[in-house]
Amino acid sequence: MSFQEEKNYSWLNKEADYSLRRILPRLKSHFRDQIESAEWEVFERRLQQNFNNFFYGFHRLYHKEYDFFFYLESALRSAAEMWMERPDELKALDALRENEPDWFLSHRMVGAMCYVDLFAGNFQGLKDHIPYLKELGITYLHLMPVFKVPEGDNDGGYAVSSYRESRPDLGAMSELADLATLLRHNGISLVLDFVFNHTSDEHEWALNALSGDVEYQEYYRMYPDRSMPDAFEKSMGEIFPEDHPGAFTYHNRLKKWVWTTFNNYQWDLNYENPELFNRMAEEMLFLANQGVEVLRFDAVAFIWKQLGTSCQNLPEAHLILQTFNTLAKIAAPAMVFKSEAIVHPDEVKKYIGTNECPLSYNPELMALLWETLATRDVRVLNHAMRRRFEIPHGCAWVNYLRCHDDIGWAFANEDVAAAGFQPDEHRRFLTQFYTGNFKGSFAKGMPFMENPSTGDARISGSLASLAGLEKALDDQDEEEVDLAIRRILLLHGVMITMGGIPLLYLGDEIATLNDYSYDNDSAKTGDSRWVHRPKFDWNKAESRFDESSIAGKIFQQIQRLIQLRKQNMAFNGLETEFIDLGNPHVFAFFRNYEQRSVLVLANFSEKRQSLQARLLRQLGMRKTMIDLFAGKSFTATHELLLDPYQFMTLSRVF
Repeated sequence: MSFQEEKNYSWLNKEADYSLRRILPRLKSHFRDQIESAEWEVFERRLQQNFNNFFYGFHRLYHKEYDFFFYLESALRSAAEMWMERPDELKALDALRENEPDWFLSHRMVGAMCYVDLFAGNFQGLKDHIPYLKELGITYLHLMPVFKVPEGDNDGGYAVSSYRESRPDLGAMSELADLATLLRHNGISLVLDFVFNHTSDEHEWALNALSGDVEYQEYYRMYPDRSMPDAFEKSMGEIFPEDHPGAFTYHNRLKKWVWTTFNNYQWDLNYENPELFNRMAEEMLFLANQGVEVLRFDAVAFIWKQLGTSCQNLPEAHLILQTFNTLAKIAAPAMVFKSEAIVHPDEVKKYIGTNECPLSYNPELMALLWETLATRDVRVLNHAMRRRFEIPHGCAWVNYLRCHDDIGWAFANEDVAAAGFQPDEHRRFLTQFYTGNFKGSFAKGMPFMENPSTGDARISGSLASLAGLEKALDDQDEEEVDLAIRRILLLHGVMITMGGIPLLYLGDEIATLNDYSYDNDSAKTGDSRWVHRPKFDWNKAESRFDESSIAGKIFQQIQRLIQLRKQNMAFNGLETEFIDLGNPHVFAFFRNYEQRSVLVLANFSEKRQSLQARLLRQLGMRKTMIDLFAGKSFTATHELLLDPYQFMTLSRVF
């Protein structure tokens, strides 16, 4: 730290101490008659422990505001109010989680995600299906956006009209809070989205802005002519070029250009306005009080704008998350943050930290598992995981194969080049492969946001259809059906045993195929992502008990993988050591925890593969080993053979 930095740090410390001494008595006086002194002491302790971090972040963001201290105190008053409204059961959970801050690193954490209406109809229906989730082994449930949205275009729920109201067809917000309680009582943590980069143009704030209220217009980014939008767009890329060129939309009622990064009905929020920050902090803490244990921050890369930049991944975006994080530690410490950043892998990692987002999606792993399945070559995957899998202590990846969104090829060019591929050509190959336009492809996917001039596109499609099951069934080829099932189980095996929280997209466990009927719905037509968002087939799910059915074969093996994870402490924590065994078709890694160790092997080829037994012994394995997944012991004297797409979890026999 330089002399100037040390001087500034010392000055900020003094400012923080002065501010706390001034604000704390006023807060205590204001709330004196509303809460018992013993409870207030808990809040005051957390405030004192976290105040400096909050002050530093808030000061860096808003110190130029002449009424900075007003907004600072306002934020803390809101935090105190939301904490006082927090149910006693959640306050008890706060105390538990403070004593076990890395609770989410447990090997017993297994996630699932779904749309409430597609999976269960409504909140009550979801309550009725909790036994199914427990049967599968789920302890973390991410519900896709449940908030009030406009009729028609709403980006699959990501155009929020109210953060405090749920969709009427799903049930009331009070029912969601009851659902959260019931899930928690059944050992399942509720995860919800916080769509904090933008609101719907039907949000109350946007409607007030449209009516001419200047205060609410400053909640968004609006410009009277094209001069500033043109200046910003010189250094920015387009997100949805097919539907929405540029990043601005003209509103004739306002006579202004509104910043709309994603869709013209999603207005970007203006975090340069401290009032907007405080209002969004209130919405965040409101959701915490409904029983949300993990809050997924949507589109984190886009929330700060600066002229002359790409307006992505700017330092202030991290500051906003860190300052929100500190408020949560004061008023709702049981809740942790998860980042969603589909950007360069090096940028993804920058959002991960106990002071920012302890959880993060792992989009690079997702994209590279599909890349490896297409190429049958593990070199890119192995190279990338060795370089980027490690993250700060006390944090965890959320590993997934599919989600509600498309598959973007979000891996680093340098990792692809290191394996001898040309990055742009390789992405085009993958797009052709997974849309079934490459000779020998087993996949049936659809392009999303295709650029005809470059051939670039993202991929839509259910996991089973992308892994070859739909094509094999159409061709009535039993051998290919068997290979597709093996691919599905291989992918799940890697995801479930790697360090972090595995996240299933509900329906994948029963081999749900593409649903092309979405194109008959005017609200969905043209958006190919709906091909992998069908209504959950409960009739098909009934066959999960039948080992002769495809759904039964897949469900029971995934269930077995989950139980293997939960019953072996080697899968606790994040430590994952990637190994090169000299075979480009076999992905290998150790899972280690304290004295326990498991070697995971995954053959990404439809051909049998051989590994030299002496290399395994060099890594500490014995001639006789146990495959925990298969439940068999075997001896490998000279070589270990892996069947097509075989997945193994090896433990030494002493």
